Amino acid sequence: MSATDQPSEEELRAAYEAELKMIRVEHILLEQVVTLVNLGMRKTGMAPGTEDERDSGQVRMAIESVRALMPLLEQAAPEQVQPIRDAVSQLQLAYVRLGGGEPAVPPRPADPRATSTSTPPIPTPGTGPGQTLPESPAPSDAGEAGEPGPAQRSGRLWVPGQ
Repeated sequence: MSATDQPSEEELRAAYEAELKMIRVEHILLEQVVTLVNLGMRKTGMAPGTEDERDSGQVRMAIESVRALMPLLEQAAPEQVQPIRDAVSQLQLAYVRLGGGEPAVPPRPADPRATSTSTPPIPTPGTGPGQTLPESPAPSDAGEAGEPGPAQRSGRLWVPGQ
């Protein structure tokens, strides 16, 4: 095929097949979880320019969807679980600030590896037995309480491992 020729249908199909051979399900799972977290944060309407997109029902659905996928993610990409839990915690806090109520969070086991063969509940930092969600996040790089952090102010999306 020359530089000016269009690839044939067979060549396109072969290229597509080659791409599919390289893709792993855990890559797609991680990509979808990150997309859900980012979309959920956008639906909070807290980032500048997204106020008209505020939808607490969509935020709750994003939270519950990620929580449902966490057991699979724990098996497929355990190194990415903690950053995702942190992001979901921030999303849950934003949901509460929207007036969506306090999302149900199961108690956190002392050591998830010490649980039975069943999948452990999805823990959220700071929400174990007897603990409550803080009024506002405490990242050191955030400004006044309730202000978005630097990534939110810049409009960048969160990408695990970067």
